[in-house]
Amino acid sequence: MGFSGHVVFARSERPLPQAPVFDDVRARLRDFVEECAPRPGGWRTLRIDHGVWEDGRLPALVAWTGAPACVAEVSDSDTALVTGLSADGRRWQAWLNLDNVAALLAEEPEDLDDMSLWAGTPEFDEAVRRKRAELDAEVAGDAAGALAWAAAAGVGAGAGQHRTEEILRSNETFVEDLFDALLDGLGFPEVTSPSPRG
Repeated sequence: MGFSGHVVFARSERPLPQAPVFDDVRARLRDFVEECAPRPGGWRTLRIDHGVWEDGRLPALVAWTGAPACVAEVSDSDTALVTGLSADGRRWQAWLNLDNVAALLAEEPEDLDDMSLWAGTPEFDEAVRRKRAELDAEVAGDAAGALAWAAAAGVGAGAGQHRTEEILRSNETFVEDLFDALLDGLGFPEVTSPSPRG
């Protein structure tokens, strides 16, 4: 069973759990939040168990930090929807692990009673192929949004459109690894020490 929850990435001199956006859940944070190894420059990452993070927290986090931030909504370490927000309010989104996303989001027949009977059929494979093509068509725009967001964060001088698209089209066993690869590829300073919790 993989991780389901949110991976939050932002820049702050103080630990992210101290942000006011967590005031209403502060008593639960100790049990449901893992602080990952920070990146140089004050870039911090939190892994938050499912049910703690809410979409409205991202603008509040950006306002508190005064810097761009993003969050990856992870499902069982298989897929993730990344949402980034810059301080000027520009937003971007991108799916990670597109093959898994396509299988998850493929359009189901209206008369479908049992998903297990549909999965693996030629009709299912065709629906997945169509959804994968739709997702692939969005990658160029998603990559451009991610690169603009990284530039607003003051990084990404060496990042390129082609490499970013390549990352967005790739697949990993654990989508969290792909999220880290995306941040690396966008030019954020790489983690130099292991996570405090291993």
